[in-house]
Amino acid sequence: QVQLVESGGGLVQAGGSLRLTCSASGRTSSYAMGWFRQAPGKEREFVARIAWTGGVTFYADTVKDRFTISRDNAQNKMFLQMNSLKPEDTAVYYCATSVNWTPRPKDYNYWGQGTQVIVSS
Repeated sequence: QVQLVESGGGLVQAGGSLRLTCSASGRTSSYAMGWFRQAPGKEREFVARIAWTGGVTFYADTVKDRFTISRDNAQNKMFLQMNSLKPEDTAVYYCATSVNWTPRPKDYNYWGQGTQVIVSS
């Protein structure tokens, strides 16, 4: 069993930065992990994912070159550094784990409760 808790969300002005943390309990080192987000009235969308070794990452085009995903398996944590934030990045951000290398939310089996990010213009 894996439990995930996100933190680090908040209100920031456009152009600012935030760092999200996903803290995990249970054995996550063999899982790929990902960040997703969901804005009001929209479907949950893929943001970034990272392989269990941390050596392979993949980003959605909308966040590439602005966001950086990383993980520390020794601490059972995953991070999302978000720079140059835009109002369209406003959403609830979720972390999740998967046994597959995939961007599809339905392939992720454990989810956190989410953390709100609001970017003001």
